[in-house]
Amino acid sequence: MVLVKDVPFHSMCEHHLLPFHGRVHAAYIPRGRVVGLSKIARVIEVFARRPQVQERMTAQIADLLIDELDAHGVGIVVEASHTCMTMRGVKKPGSLMVTSAMRGSFKTDQATRSEFMSLVVSR
Repeated sequence: MVLVKDVPFHSMCEHHLLPFHGRVHAAYIPRGRVVGLSKIARVIEVFARRPQVQERMTAQIADLLIDELDAHGVGIVVEASHTCMTMRGVKKPGSLMVTSAMRGSFKTDQATRSEFMSLVVSR
């Protein structure tokens, strides 16, 4: 498993037209082909730069990595703070939205998914 953790991002929510920001944890199991970690960060940046909702951004990152790398599996977890929650409405600073997308062996193999999640939550 190749994992890059805590990749920071900033994006704009297409629903509220307010910023959200956080970090992405991305992992894949190569099928003979590996890619530099900076390329994963670039993929995250490309999707984060457009007006977006977190749920779709998470799925788009996973879909692109599984397709382009022809990997055995891909796991993505995105943790973000949304200003719609922190500065207006219910005003709950410190709250995080967490989304995940599992593809290939990360979806079908509980052991792979568990290993990924244990690595993501370890600090």
